[in-house]
Amino acid sequence: MLPLHDPEKIMDPSLAKETSTDTSPWDKSVDLPRLESTSRSSKETSSQLSRKNTFEVHPPQTDAGRASSERPEASKPSQTLLRRSQLYFNAEVSTAHADILFLCCCFISGLVDSTIYHAFGTFVSMQTGNTIFLGLGGATPHNTSKPYGWAKSLVSIACFCLGCLTFSHMTRFFGKLRRGTIALSFLSQTLIIFITAAIVQGGSVNGSLDTITDDIDWWTVIPVALLSFQSAGQIVGSRAVNLSELPTVVLTSMLHDIFTDEKLLAKANVKRNRRVLAFFAILIGAIAGGFIDEGSRRMQVPLWIAGGIKLGITLAWVVWPEKQTSAV
Repeated sequence: MLPLHDPEKIMDPSLAKETSTDTSPWDKSVDLPRLESTSRSSKETSSQLSRKNTFEVHPPQTDAGRASSERPEASKPSQTLLRRSQLYFNAEVSTAHADILFLCCCFISGLVDSTIYHAFGTFVSMQTGNTIFLGLGGATPHNTSKPYGWAKSLVSIACFCLGCLTFSHMTRFFGKLRRGTIALSFLSQTLIIFITAAIVQGGSVNGSLDTITDDIDWWTVIPVALLSFQSAGQIVGSRAVNLSELPTVVLTSMLHDIFTDEKLLAKANVKRNRRVLAFFAILIGAIAGGFIDEGSRRMQVPLWIAGGIKLGITLAWVVWPEKQTSAV
């Protein structure tokens, strides 16, 4: 039987000492680097495991998940813009310097009324004159220069009253000083004037001036009705912003208020100044309408001009300053 160990090496003390020295587990110079490397590897392993656990808890998003998470963020700007628009148009506008816009409306009244009277023998703003024409209708023969003028005046009065009813209810329902309410009112007036001008321009209604015959063309009632309806919006708007001294469609009461004012000759009198300017604005508008009619011989030209001015008024209301509220 072969021996398991070499007897010489076992019996030799020097060899035994060398062997024990080379294989001693307590030799720090030999095993310390190995322990440090082992510790380092264990730390790396633990960090990898923690990183792996993190990825497992928060898995990466797919395209569908990323799109679903980004969808609410994308809709926020549009919602914010809508909300800002609502707040902007629901805000009440300031009435400071609003008289400038209604003085422009006075000019429009003079311009349109002079044109319509020149073409059809009736008014669309000054209902006092229409009332007189209506009263004279039964006694006036139809072969005059204004045949059936009473019928046109009656239509104008009725449509003006309907316009006052409509615009006043709309103003009260939405809020009389809200930016959106006033802008909507003047936008509708602008569209009505443009529609009327387009009807005349297209030939559905004879737009030539001084073509009144001894019989009535009932198609001419359409421009009279539309323009009378929209002119009511001006006086409703002036009352809404507390500028009753600028009715824009009435001269008689305005002249009365000018010359019965106790402060007629005072240096500072804002209401008197507004009334005087309104009178001259209507007068200048009528003069301008007369010259335009003579130059163009077509009634749609002053209507396009009036619509353009009223469009400018509408845009002015859109950007008009907001009413300042003082903190209590």
